[in-house]
Order: sequence, then C-alpha cells, then structure tokens
Amino acid sequence: MKRFLFFFPCLLLVLALCHAGPAAAQSSARTKLTVYSTLEVDQLTVYKNAFEADNPDIEIAWVKDSTGVITARLLAEKGGGAQGDAIWGLAVTSMFLLDQQGMLLPYAPKGLDQIKPTFRDPRDPPRWVGIDAWVAALCFNTAEAKKRGLKAPAGWQDLLAPAFKGQIVMPNPASSGTGYFHVVSWIQIMGEAEAWRYMDRLHDNIAMYTHSGTKPCRMAAGGEFTLGISYELAGATARQQGAPVDVLLMKEGGGWDMDATAVLAGTKHLEAAKRLADWSASRKANELYSKYLALVAIAGVKSAIPGYPEGVEQSMIRTDLAWASANRQRILDEWRKRYDGKSEKK
Repeated sequence: MKRFLFFFPCLLLVLALCHAGPAAAQSSARTKLTVYSTLEVDQLTVYKNAFEADNPDIEIAWVKDSTGVITARLLAEKGGGAQGDAIWGLAVTSMFLLDQQGMLLPYAPKGLDQIKPTFRDPRDPPRWVGIDAWVAALCFNTAEAKKRGLKAPAGWQDLLAPAFKGQIVMPNPASSGTGYFHVVSWIQIMGEAEAWRYMDRLHDNIAMYTHSGTKPCRMAAGGEFTLGISYELAGATARQQGAPVDVLLMKEGGGWDMDATAVLAGTKHLEAAKRLADWSASRKANELYSKYLALVAIAGVKSAIPGYPEGVEQSMIRTDLAWASANRQRILDEWRKRYDGKSEKK
C-alpha cells in the first residue's frame, strides 16, 4: 500500500508534465524581440498586444525612454554590437544619426507603396519608415492666465514679454526630441544668429527645462506654470482630461519631427524583426496609431481626437531634417553651454 501511495503522486506529476509539455515548448519557442521606443507607455501596451495577437510566436520586450536617452544608448551599444533588434517609435533626426553609423538595416516592409512619400526614407530600400508626425504647440492654462492677467501668445516673440517670467516650461533639447525640434525650428525660421539671441531672451522667462516633451504640457495643465512649450497631441490629451488648457499654434508656424520604425543591423532575430517592420507599416497598425496620433503615415487614415487643434498640418514649417541631424551635436553643445543651468534634475 505504501508503495502505491508513493507511486500515485509521482504518476500524477509525470502526467502533468506531459500535459504541460507542448504549451511550455510553445512558450519557450517564442522569439523575444528587444525593441527600442520613445512612444507613450499606454500606446506601447496596445501596440504590443495587437502585434503579438497577429504574431503569437513573437514577444516584444520594450526598451522605453526619452529620445535623447534612447539615441545615446543605441550609439553607445554600437561598439559592442547592437543588443536589440528593432526600433518602433524614434525621431527621424535620431534615425539619421544611427544610419550614419551603419546601424539601420535597409528593408522595404510589405505595403510600402501605401506610405506617404514624406513618411519614409527616400532610398530604395528605405532604412526607416515613418509612423506619425508630431508638431509644435503651446499648452496655455487659461485659468492661471486669467489670475495673472496674461494674454494668450499669438507668435513666438510674444513669449518674451516680461509678464511671462518664470511662467514657461520647455523640454530640454538634449533629452527630448520635442525640445530639439523647437530649437531647430527657431533657427530655421529666424536664422541661427537671431535664434540664439531669441533663446537668450526666452531663457530669462523659462522656469525649467524638462527631460520629457510631454511634461511641460502636463505641468501647465496642472497649474504649476501658465505655459508649456510642447506638441499638439499633449495639449489635446490635457484637454480630454478636463484641464483648462488651450492648444496654441504660433502664427509663424512651428517645428516638427516624425516617429519611425527600423530594423537594427546585426539583429539576431532578422525574420521576426522584419515581421515587426511589416506590421508597423500596415494599414491595420496605422488605424491603431490614429486612435492616439493625428498625422499618420498612410493617406486616408483619419483620426478624430477630441480637443485636437485645427490647422496643425498647415502650421508645419518646411524643415530640413537631415540638416537638423547633421548639426545636432554642435547645436546641443551650444545650447548646454548657454542654458543647461535650468535643466530639471534627473
């Protein structure tokens, strides 16, 4: 009897292991892709779930941070070989830098002919394919402005008014893609010498340079400051959440950048990385993007984002993203020398 009692639980254990075997094998057989991104966390969760539902043999492991941090990390990893497989959501100005280092694999995803020409690397095959564009805007807290007697700015020069001293927050261009495209746009609108003079005067009114492009809008929405230099979607999100925020586009227009996808050269999971690139460029993915992002890569995919300002696409200045990328280090070195003393502590 004792021998039977000993044998019975062992038999159950063997049967359980046999039953779990195929599932365990399937789980262990999943390809884990390390994917770098600067997109918002809530978006990444949705994109991951949708992609994995269509590709159950692939699992995404995100490496998420701000534009500057992700770019620096990728460049630092180059010496020891890329440790990741793909990028899904990084500024095109950063893509240019990575491409110069030979870090992006030329690849034409399926459905490339549906992508707007301005939303892809013009080379064939492309090194990157765009997801969405994000555009300069100001988040203006109307309740705080009323308390302080501040008038909504209509143009960039209005931000220099003494009444705005200590009431403006802006992203640090060294860590935020949003911050960098603002600096580049002022240089391209005003000319470089005049733009630095403008930023010198604006610096007097700046309370803080944040390490996130979204944070200035959140801070303005929360009433910590009256005005956040940010981007249009951050303002629309704040309005959706009930904040007393107007999303302002400046009369001169403003800068912009584009999030993009790429396969990293040297990936150990090439076929899986290509499938991710295919999916990210698909109409299905673009329709998913449009729930969060207004300007996506496939023509005809429309979004209806509550609180989104009118005229955003018309406000995008003609900008040279290649020049912005090639001059990035020089511009950031000069910016740090002049203004880094007000940067948010990490």
